[in-house]
Amino acid sequence: MNDNELDDRLMNIEIALANQERVIEDLNQVIIEQGKKLDHLQKQNKYLLENLEPAAVKPLSEETPPPHY
Repeated sequence: MNDNELDDRLMNIEIALANQERVIEDLNQVIIEQGKKLDHLQKQNKYLLENLEPAAVKPLSEETPPPHY
């Protein structure tokens, strides 16, 4: 290989590496955002479970049928 071919090959490797670094950073940002959303949903779920009144959900046998029955 001559110097020009080696330079081209090195440039292509550097371009591929730069693209991979960008993709990794993009994926990392997605993971960070998903982690924040997951934390928020877990807090919401915990809040709902703590504040759900046991009598708010009746068993099906105790539910009154809708008026059209």
